[in-house]
Amino acid sequence: MIYFSTKTQRALRATEKILVQLSVLSALVVILNSCNNSEQPTFTNRIAPIIYKNCTPCHRTGEAGGYSFVTYQEIARHADLIAAVTKDGYMPPWPADTAYSRFCDEFVLTQSELEALQVWAKTGAPLGDENTIPKPPDFFVDSTHEKPDLVLKMTESFFIKGDNSDKFMIAKFPYEIANDTFIRAIEFVPDNRKLLHHMNGHLVSYPEGKKKNVAEGQHLVEMDMDTDQVVIYKQLGLQNDDGTFPTLTPSVINYLPGVISTVYPEGIGGYRMSKKGAFLLKDLHYGPTPVNDSDQSIINIYFGNKPPKRPTNELILGTLGVSEVVPPLQIPPDEVKSFSTEITTTEKISLLTVNPHLHLLGKSFKSYAVKPNGDTIPLVRINKWDFRWQYFYTYKKPVIIPKGSRIRAEATFDNTTANPNNPFSPPRQVGERNTSMRTTDEMFQFIITFLPYRKGDENINLER
Repeated sequence: MIYFSTKTQRALRATEKILVQLSVLSALVVILNSCNNSEQPTFTNRIAPIIYKNCTPCHRTGEAGGYSFVTYQEIARHADLIAAVTKDGYMPPWPADTAYSRFCDEFVLTQSELEALQVWAKTGAPLGDENTIPKPPDFFVDSTHEKPDLVLKMTESFFIKGDNSDKFMIAKFPYEIANDTFIRAIEFVPDNRKLLHHMNGHLVSYPEGKKKNVAEGQHLVEMDMDTDQVVIYKQLGLQNDDGTFPTLTPSVINYLPGVISTVYPEGIGGYRMSKKGAFLLKDLHYGPTPVNDSDQSIINIYFGNKPPKRPTNELILGTLGVSEVVPPLQIPPDEVKSFSTEITTTEKISLLTVNPHLHLLGKSFKSYAVKPNGDTIPLVRINKWDFRWQYFYTYKKPVIIPKGSRIRAEATFDNTTANPNNPFSPPRQVGERNTSMRTTDEMFQFIITFLPYRKGDENINLER
């Protein structure tokens, strides 16, 4: 038996008392947290921020969402629908697997947010304290960013004949401004999101005194693969007054279904803009439709205060790109088949944005880089391909890829009747067809936007 002195015994009793008090306090903290977590979600205390961040950017006037989710009344009216489509993962649309890599501006709900939406709908979509209703974000019609400095619109509406065939057009958006300036971001806003499949746009710059009338010529020409490109450019009136052709800055603006334009921090990307010029939209591709329709899209331009210090570089892997698809991209009927493509980097790069691109038979996509030492850098993984949502995924900070690394992309295509998006019934052989970009043909591309590496790039914050 161990004996303690009277002084030691008093100290032990005091310690025991303190421990009991701490235990009681801990229990109270648990109870209080439980009460806070179990607070019934209302629009004002929980739901509004979730909706405004993940839903309202598309569900508002002029955007792609079928309903407007701006006011409490609009959102509450569709509470059951919101609960249903978020529970099964149909909305908000974000195909990239967040367990593999993370990006800016993700439309992803946490488990807590999902549960709050379910409870809110089941309890009748309560408003909560009317005096604390959050103010909706400031949005501008036909813009996913702030108010643009210059808006250009198709000078004429394009009639799309309902004959179930793809349409490929080239459009010219002429402009004239007071002075030369700089562009920090360009946004293409399709008028007909249902039919517009993709677009690649270039910037045409006219030197001082070289072009009197930038609006001359046709502004919309149907593209024929057999027609000489120079002939089309002359139809559009792109040439200088002396017959020579002006400077063309390639691929300054692009569009795919679901794309939100990228805005990098000041000094990264951007272009010099002459006071006279035009945007040349090539490969303006409209998918087939059985009914007559139309389109009159716009371009938003955001000016910069400084010249771009670090122009971005772009590479396309796969179809029409710098690397071969292995094996050649042909998918036999009634088969699920996988393909790959890769490049080896010739310099150390800072990867900013990636864009996977497949068509209707796409099933899954994965890309990663393998360093010279064998380590793997995950880039993007899409476990369930969705043709309707083809984002340009921008990393929160540049991903540094060492020189000599292999950037590899892998894709699986489903050409069976189990694929509800299969354009053919029964399935038929589908693949690349010369330079065709028709929706019913297939493509396998991985587009990367990067900078040559500079010390400190890994610390650049790319989030808006």
